[in-house]
Amino acid sequence: MRNPAVRSMLLVSLLLIPLALVSCAGAGKQAAPPEKKPSPCDALLSMFHDGQYAYEAVRAMGGAPYSGADVGECLVAVRDIREGDDESWYRAWRAVAGKLDGEGEAFRRAGDRIGARECFFRASGYFRSAEFFLHANPRDPRILETWRKSRDTFLKGAALSDAVIEPVEIPYGNTTLPGYFCLAGCGERKRPLLIINTGFDGTAEELYFSVARAAVERGFHCLIFEGPGQGGVIREQGIFFRPDWENVVTPAVDFVLLRRDVDPGRIALMGISMGGYLAPRAAAFEPRIRACIANGGVYDFFEASISHAPPGFAKMLDDPEAAKKIDKEIYGAMKTNSMIRWVFNDGMWKFGAATPSGYLRKLRDYTLKECVGNIRCPVLVVDSECDTLMPGQSKILYDRLAGPKTWMPFTGEEGAGLHCQAGASVLSNGRILHWLMERFEMLEE
Repeated sequence: MRNPAVRSMLLVSLLLIPLALVSCAGAGKQAAPPEKKPSPCDALLSMFHDGQYAYEAVRAMGGAPYSGADVGECLVAVRDIREGDDESWYRAWRAVAGKLDGEGEAFRRAGDRIGARECFFRASGYFRSAEFFLHANPRDPRILETWRKSRDTFLKGAALSDAVIEPVEIPYGNTTLPGYFCLAGCGERKRPLLIINTGFDGTAEELYFSVARAAVERGFHCLIFEGPGQGGVIREQGIFFRPDWENVVTPAVDFVLLRRDVDPGRIALMGISMGGYLAPRAAAFEPRIRACIANGGVYDFFEASISHAPPGFAKMLDDPEAAKKIDKEIYGAMKTNSMIRWVFNDGMWKFGAATPSGYLRKLRDYTLKECVGNIRCPVLVVDSECDTLMPGQSKILYDRLAGPKTWMPFTGEEGAGLHCQAGASVLSNGRILHWLMERFEMLEE
C-alpha cells in the first residue's frame, strides 16, 4: 500500500464501490456543466452537481403522483441545502416535514380528514428524506427519532385514508416483521397479491407511494414489508441483512395465505434496487411465487461491488494484513469524503460488520450463481439507462435465467433512466404492472 499508484487506484476504486451498494441512492452521472447542453441522463440530475444529492432530491419528488410529495415543497427545500452539507440536507427536509405534520394536526382538529391525510403523507416522505444522510453516523440518535416520525405520520395518514392500509406484523422466528396490507377491495373476493420488497435503504412507507398505491388501483392487493437490515427491523430490532431471503419471504407468503381474500395461484414478488437480488433469490426457493419482478436485476452483489477494484482486490480481503491496510485506507478516505463515510458506516451497521473489509466480505454471500437455475416462474428484469450502480448486472441476470423471462429497459430520453426509475413512477408502474396484469390475466377484453 506504500506504492502511490496502487494507493490511488484503491481509493478511486473505493469511491466507486460504495455507489454500487446503495438501494435507491446516488445512481447516475454528474450533472453537465451549465455551458453544455445536458444529456437526458444529466438533465435528470440537474439540481445538484453532486450526483448523490441530485438523485435523492429526484427521489423525494418522485412521490408526488401518489400523494407522497409536492414538487413546489421539494424545490423550496432543495433551495436551502448547501452542496455536500449533510446537516443542511437534514434541516431543510426536517423543516418542511415538521411544518406539514403540524398543519395536518390542525386540519384534523378542524374535521378536515382529506387535508390532514395529505399533509401527513407528504410529511412522511420528507421525514424519510431528512434521515437519509444521517446514516454517516449510525449512532446518531436522530436516525431513530426521524425514522419514527416518518412511520408515525404515515400511520396517521393511513388511518384517514379511504383506501384500506392495514398495519401488520408478520411472524418471523421469535419476532415479527412490520408491514402494511393494502386492499384493492373489501370482502372475501380473492384477488391477486403483489408482495413488494425494498432494498438497502428504503422503507415500507416509501413503497406505498412508489408502487403499492398504483398496484392497488389496478386491482392487486399489496403486502409491503421490511425484512432484516431494513427500516424498523434494523433500527428497532437490530437484525442484520441475510442473503437467504427465501427465509424472509416464505413467512410472508405463509402469513398472507391465512387470508381468504388472496388468490394463492396469483402471488407475485417485486424487489426494488438491492431487492433485485433479494426477490429472485426468494423466487428460486419459494414455489408459491408465480411471478417475479427485479427492478433492477442483481446477479452477484459482491462482484458488482468490486468491479472497479484493482486486480487481486478480492484476494486481498482474505489476507488479514492486507485487509487491515484496506481498512486503514477506507477509514482515511471516510474522514474527507462524505459518501464513502455514509456508505461504509451504513453498510457495516446493516450487515453487522466490524470493519469496512468485513463488510465487503459479507457481500460475497449475495449471489444467485448457485440458485438462478431454480427460478421457474416468469421473471421481469428491469434496467435503467442512466443507472451506473451495477452496470451489466440486470443483463447478466436476464441471460442466466432458464425459465420464462422478459427484458424491460427504461431510457433517459423518456425521463425514466435513473435507478429504480426515480422521478418517473407513473411511467414505470404503468409498464411494469401491465406486464404483471398480463401474466395474471387481469386485462379487460
